[in-house]
Amino acid sequence: MANPAQPNYPLASLYVGDLDADITEAQLYERFSAAGQVLSIRVCRDQITKQSLGYAYVNFHQPADAERALDTMNFDNLSGRPMRIMWSQRDPALRKSGVGNVFIKNLDKSIDNKALYDTFSTFGNILSCKIMIDENGGSKGYGFVHFETNEAAEQAIKQVNNMLLNDKKVFVGKFMSKSQRAESNSMVNKKFTNVYVKNFGDQMDDNVFRQMFEKYGEITSAVVSRDHEGKARGFGFVNYKEPEAAEGAVNELHDTEFNGKKLFVGRFQKKAERVSVLRKMHEEKKQERNNRYMGINLYIKNLDDTIDDERLRKEFSSFGTITSAKVMTENGRSKGFGFVCFSAPEEATKAVTDMNGRIVGSKPLYVALAQRKEDRKNHLASQYMQRLTTTRLQNQQLGQVFPPGGASSIYLPTMQNPAARFYPSAGFPAQVRPTPRWSGQARAQVPGNTYQNYQMVNPGQPRARLPFNPANAGMVRPSNGNGVRMNYNQMNNMRMPVVNGSQPAPAQGQPQANQMAQRGPQMNKYRPQQVPGAPAQAANPAQSINVPGQEPLTSGMLAAAQPQEQKQMLGERLYPLIHHMHPDWAGKITGMLLEIDNAELLHMLESPDSLRAKVDEAVVVLQAHQVKQQQAAAAAQRQTEQ
Repeated sequence: MANPAQPNYPLASLYVGDLDADITEAQLYERFSAAGQVLSIRVCRDQITKQSLGYAYVNFHQPADAERALDTMNFDNLSGRPMRIMWSQRDPALRKSGVGNVFIKNLDKSIDNKALYDTFSTFGNILSCKIMIDENGGSKGYGFVHFETNEAAEQAIKQVNNMLLNDKKVFVGKFMSKSQRAESNSMVNKKFTNVYVKNFGDQMDDNVFRQMFEKYGEITSAVVSRDHEGKARGFGFVNYKEPEAAEGAVNELHDTEFNGKKLFVGRFQKKAERVSVLRKMHEEKKQERNNRYMGINLYIKNLDDTIDDERLRKEFSSFGTITSAKVMTENGRSKGFGFVCFSAPEEATKAVTDMNGRIVGSKPLYVALAQRKEDRKNHLASQYMQRLTTTRLQNQQLGQVFPPGGASSIYLPTMQNPAARFYPSAGFPAQVRPTPRWSGQARAQVPGNTYQNYQMVNPGQPRARLPFNPANAGMVRPSNGNGVRMNYNQMNNMRMPVVNGSQPAPAQGQPQANQMAQRGPQMNKYRPQQVPGAPAQAANPAQSINVPGQEPLTSGMLAAAQPQEQKQMLGERLYPLIHHMHPDWAGKITGMLLEIDNAELLHMLESPDSLRAKVDEAVVVLQAHQVKQQQAAAAAQRQTEQ
């Protein structure tokens, strides 16, 4: 059984507008508490600057108190500005429908909200009443009155339209949205008298201009627009008395030759209408272009710098008829991507299947169907959300396998999202206390002068493995002449020492030594085996990448690693090289480069010039971002001072 005494909050909620920016909830409570018991007050503010938006909501316990406040306090001054109070309409359907909404223009500047309300309140109950004002607080000469019923609005239009208010004849009509006005204007403008003429040069005389159009009908005015020196600006206006004469002039003179130029003669349009027509034409052309090239236009990236338009066309010509092939350039230098358009979708599909991943020049190509910017943005957002969901599910499963409080060391899982990596730039603290993976896990100290977790952007994501530190090269993947190496695993911080591919030796205090020994053959399956007693074989320099402080990286090591580990291995070798070029931004630049395909990363490790070129591009992006941040901070500071 419903409780009849339960308050009906929506019926007791008021909207208070036109407030000063300095008005607070306390001031509003002091004013509205005189009308009855106030339940709550909220001044709406900007989410970023926290500045007042100029309106608030006042909720009373009883609808009678809210109605009393509306009747007695509407348009009362608060801090020198009259409050505009009305019932709160949470559902925007009534406002957007336009039912009962009336538009008034040609108002005298002295008429304010209260005077307009008093004038129209005789026709029915008013939900909202507002006069539009400029930045100085002065009236713009028009306003809106929203009645509760459509009958009251029609009665107001009938009684007040073309009447005098403060000695000025006002127009009162039904409110029309922008689209409705545009549609109405297109219907009205089928008949017109004003003609716009352009492209007749700067030597046009007023008499000659008038004589050109007189033969089509009686002209009320003909004007050639001129600059401050009296020189014709190349366009003018002709106004006829009859619409038929104007239409005849447009039909006869449009696109005709005059002094070697083609005239434009058409119906005069207001700026808003002209912009609307041009926007509509642009959208139609854009849609037509998208439909024409859908399924036949290919996007190719990771192009070698030596590939130009002719080479790109030659590589794809075997798949069908190519209508266009273009490599995008900037200042004569390739930007690394381009487009190839075929004549049929079947040809484009075959090209994608055969050419994607094929090495052209020195790089493997990425080939896919071209997408619009909006479609590509939605696709990337969908991929990101899917990746985020997968990561969370994996974290939940890990949390079930490793209960809280059961481990004494810090678990650092491999990062699932390589694009979110950021390596530390410079200046590492002497001691780091990373946050444990689980809430109940005890904090453990990491040895001094080690690296911070380089996942700086998304602190809620799982922690990643520690990157290479050139100052502590011996702490990451240590190796000696006997082939002893320490690696991370998924159970503890480090694996057991592996000597020349033999089974791991148990260590003191290791609870799972027997299990590790049993898993030795499986763990070493992807490692090169060595004959006992034979000397350790060094990696062939011609087939490996050597970075000071790191073990040689071979293609076999990279292929045997998991996809998550491949980026880690490449990042450990890129970071010291980039740190040598730009110590302050080494971490961020490394994270940016790791978004590139592994094949190109290997090429950069082998080619210092290619690496330096990519690093220079990343530095330009970071500098531009830094300048943008400084400008935003300065703008926020100025706004705060004001």
